Amino acid sequence: MEVKFYDEVNDSLLKFAVIVSKHNEKWVFCKHKQRETLEIPGGHREIGETIVEAAKRELYEETGAVDFTIKPICVYSVISDDIDSEETFGMLFFADITAFESGLHSEIEKIYLLDELPSEWTYPLIQPKLIDEIIRRGIF
Repeated sequence: MEVKFYDEVNDSLLKFAVIVSKHNEKWVFCKHKQRETLEIPGGHREIGETIVEAAKRELYEETGAVDFTIKPICVYSVISDDIDSEETFGMLFFADITAFESGLHSEIEKIYLLDELPSEWTYPLIQPKLIDEIIRRGIF
């Protein structure tokens, strides 16, 4: 699995939005109802959505964030180890969340606010590299 970073690509290539987030200087992670691992909020871009709209929607759906600032950081891509795997692209965002709704409305069971990064990742070959890029850029 290879993860690459770009300053920009053609908007039509952006299929995913991933939002590294903080709340009161803590990392924000989600736990899906059907998994035992933690993940960064994010998901697929829907037809007709801008990538920023997708990021805001996913952040709300997966964390209940109702008051936040969000900004695009860079484009990332993933190439799996499959022989005919093509490069897929997403936009990496950073959000500072100041308020959450009281309940969650999606497949997410619980939100975790952590001082340290988790040891059990849902996507261990991708998401730690996205966090590393945020740290490398001095954002968190």
